[in-house]
Amino acid sequence: MLDDERTALRETHPTPQFVRPDWASLDGPWAFRYDDEDRGLRDGWHRAIGADREIVVPFPPESELSGIGDTAFHPVVWYERTITAEELTRSGRSPERPVTLLRFGAVDYRARVWVDGELVGSHEGGQSPFAVDISRQAAEGRDILVVVRAEDDPLDVSQPRGKQDWLVEPHVIWYHRTTGIWQPVWLESRPELALRSLAWSTDVASGVITLEYALSRRPAAGARLSVALTLDGERLADVSVAVDGVRGRLPLSVEALAHGQAYERLLWSPEHPRLVDATVELTDAASGVADTVHSYLGIRSIATGGRRLLLNDRPYLLRAVLEQGYWPQSHLAAPSADALRAEVQLMKDLGFNAARLHEKAEDPRFLYWTDRLGLLVWGELASPFEFSTDAVQRYTREWLDVVDRDRSHPSLVTWVPVNESWGVQHVSHDPAQLAFIRALYQLTKALDPTRPVVSNDGWEHAESDLVTVHDYEYRRQVLEERYGDEAGIAGVLDGVGPAGRVVALLPLPADAPVLVTEFGGVSFAPDSEIRTWGYSVAESAEDFEQRLEAVFAPVRDSAALAGYCYTQLTDTLQEANGLTDEHRRPKLPVETLRRIITGY
Repeated sequence: MLDDERTALRETHPTPQFVRPDWASLDGPWAFRYDDEDRGLRDGWHRAIGADREIVVPFPPESELSGIGDTAFHPVVWYERTITAEELTRSGRSPERPVTLLRFGAVDYRARVWVDGELVGSHEGGQSPFAVDISRQAAEGRDILVVVRAEDDPLDVSQPRGKQDWLVEPHVIWYHRTTGIWQPVWLESRPELALRSLAWSTDVASGVITLEYALSRRPAAGARLSVALTLDGERLADVSVAVDGVRGRLPLSVEALAHGQAYERLLWSPEHPRLVDATVELTDAASGVADTVHSYLGIRSIATGGRRLLLNDRPYLLRAVLEQGYWPQSHLAAPSADALRAEVQLMKDLGFNAARLHEKAEDPRFLYWTDRLGLLVWGELASPFEFSTDAVQRYTREWLDVVDRDRSHPSLVTWVPVNESWGVQHVSHDPAQLAFIRALYQLTKALDPTRPVVSNDGWEHAESDLVTVHDYEYRRQVLEERYGDEAGIAGVLDGVGPAGRVVALLPLPADAPVLVTEFGGVSFAPDSEIRTWGYSVAESAEDFEQRLEAVFAPVRDSAALAGYCYTQLTDTLQEANGLTDEHRRPKLPVETLRRIITGY
């Protein structure tokens, strides 16, 4: 495959790190029906929903782009679409590739799927992907009918829900709900023996790239796995091995990394976002049929040392912004694939080198652009609002699914399983809640030992690789006293934190980097049609600029902090503390904002 073809596939495919050449998008118009009385199952809607309206997938029905725009409570919704014979062919279905998968990027919160009236699968988790096997129904090569039921109880606060409001109208920091399908839906077909998943990790010091793979079933004798890695046309590694297990690890030695004076030209960073092309091919010895998947990776290391973040063994100051990932016309769903690219480019244009994803597991296409354009990412998940057996089980399952989905992205450098004690509000004195956040930290390290993990961002840390503080003080002098030097920071960490909560519940590593990961929140929205708020309010553009400089300068110029994260990139409904408005229009000239953010 030519480089241009590979790039084009990545920019359009729902999972850019796992691309089969043939696939068929099912986004667009679907039949749609509310089921407020929850009678659809009794009345046989799984055979045909008797739709009274149409929705544009993957936009949630609360949003304008869905074509519906109804933000009221609707706990149960139904979708219906005919998959045509032509779409089945376009998915790559053939005698050599008889397994056809119907894939969903995300459906909030609980989904069931029927094909021609037969239940083919279900899934729980509003931000994690899933697939159902429709091979038998697709075997005749005729049109088939897909029905999806999504259940999303707006009052169930044990569900991981993040910024989705439990009240009808958005208030304070919470926004309109996202119900049902909100990420792409697509078809793809594969051989009986096929690749099920790929995960990449890199060890720069040893010069090794490791592929973890999982197969659809145990292969017969003689099956082979071939991997080719190239960077800008240069062959880095090319390996073919026999495989006999359902899963395994394949280390690939990259000789170019051994050259101590030249290896840095291969490394990924925000300043040089070099991506290695990967082609992985699994060949069934019995049939001779091969399953080919195109992927990519970045070679980089992330670590801590001397109270600094170390990217590729060099101290790296984090200049981050809080990213809510919410659009007025489409809510948590991106309005288009290009909007995700533009969002990343906007952050870079403003001078940021990182984004802290907030209360949301982002679309993999967003992470593709952070990989390709060069922007560090802190990964997070929507939180539940209560601590209970259901909440623990639901959150843990979905968190591990998302970590597994995203751990190959080079731009993703930190995991944040808990934010501001959401869902563990009594962690400071409840041993069970403390045990939970400690367990999440350890589980995350078990699945991905290569990245720092923040146990509870903002305050009340348990075990944690980084110390993070949320501080919405707006007076410059106070911020300088707190963060200007080690003594000031020690005062913050040793006492009650800025939010009135202790920063750490357990002893933290003495050399752990300290970052202010929420600050600012200056509101400036003089033309807003709704009542807005911020942590401080500017009266004019000049006042806004002065207030930004007052909160940025102390953390930006601190020699003792390892980085900072400003709240926030965009206005979001009533939370009008963005550097841009909700339509991504900067509130000051980009050059002015960039100078304030970077100091140059």
